[in-house]
Amino acid sequence: MIHFLSDLHLSPGAPGVTRLFLSYLGNQARSAERIFILGDLFEAWPGDDSIDDPDDTFNGDIVAQLRELSDSGTKVAVQHGNRDFLLGRHFAERSGATLLPDPYVLSLPSWQFVLSHGDALCTDDAEYQTFRAQVRTNDWQGIFLRKPLAERKAIATAMREQSETSKREKPMQTMDLNPSATDDFLRQYGYSTLIHGHTHRPARHDHIVDGIHVERWVLSDWHEDRGEYLAWDGQQLTRHELL
Repeated sequence: MIHFLSDLHLSPGAPGVTRLFLSYLGNQARSAERIFILGDLFEAWPGDDSIDDPDDTFNGDIVAQLRELSDSGTKVAVQHGNRDFLLGRHFAERSGATLLPDPYVLSLPSWQFVLSHGDALCTDDAEYQTFRAQVRTNDWQGIFLRKPLAERKAIATAMREQSETSKREKPMQTMDLNPSATDDFLRQYGYSTLIHGHTHRPARHDHIVDGIHVERWVLSDWHEDRGEYLAWDGQQLTRHELL
């Protein structure tokens, strides 16, 4: 069994989501051979040194639970999201997780998937794409990570607030995947089934690209009273709710 999930946005301010995720790690995830977290595991990630922040153990506690799962035999893989794009090598070493490129092709004996957070395909949101390109550069990240942790946390909080304000001012369609860009993406990756998150609009979409039927599955975001993962049993994908 393989599980896919995304957009948990874990933070001390969302204790219900944290409870659901820790319960999942201790129960349903143990029956999976592999789990793929496709971005935005954390609401913010100011740098890998936050794992050992003596004044805030939240990130370290989550990383320790991921390590316990990986040590139990379940392989954990994580993609960067738009909120936690600074997850780095130290996070991977401490958690036991593999950091995946975005996109990532998952070839299985019975099927082929392409996995992505999904934000790169929201091309109608030009403002966000400019920001995304900037913060993914080595230069920007190097400058940011040299700042004191407390300052980075404050900047991350301000960026989240600005992002939420910006989203309220934008038409909804600009924050969804662009149809043409998505079809081009599906064509580029050999008409593989696409699984992604980011949009917080869980659904299954049918695309016809060059006369070929391609499925696109959008993962659910998590809430204080419910979460969800997508499971592949070797034959089909099914959604599973966590309460």
